[in-house]
Amino acid sequence: MLFLIGCGLLLIAFGIMLAFPNAFTASTSATLSEEEADALVPRVSLVDSKVALDSGSALFLDVRTAEAFQSEHITGAINIPLAELESRISELDPQQWIITYCT
Repeated sequence: MLFLIGCGLLLIAFGIMLAFPNAFTASTSATLSEEEADALVPRVSLVDSKVALDSGSALFLDVRTAEAFQSEHITGAINIPLAELESRISELDPQQWIITYCT
């Protein structure tokens, strides 16, 4: 439980990338504010994420390095380091509820 709190349940940038994959090209110069990002990809509360974890209704994606993932992670989570996310995004089902986290 403390691990979830310490991780910060969402990486908003990742959620936005999933929702709008064409919006993040090399030519993009605009940056979304936190409010704009929240409007596109809402944050998940600790309570809701715990329910999702217990029910198996969401995929937990750990975007830390493989070494950090090896040392500790949420049971059942998968690891795709943030540096590899763009090249490995096809491994994820865009229809699946994905909750990202990191430390």
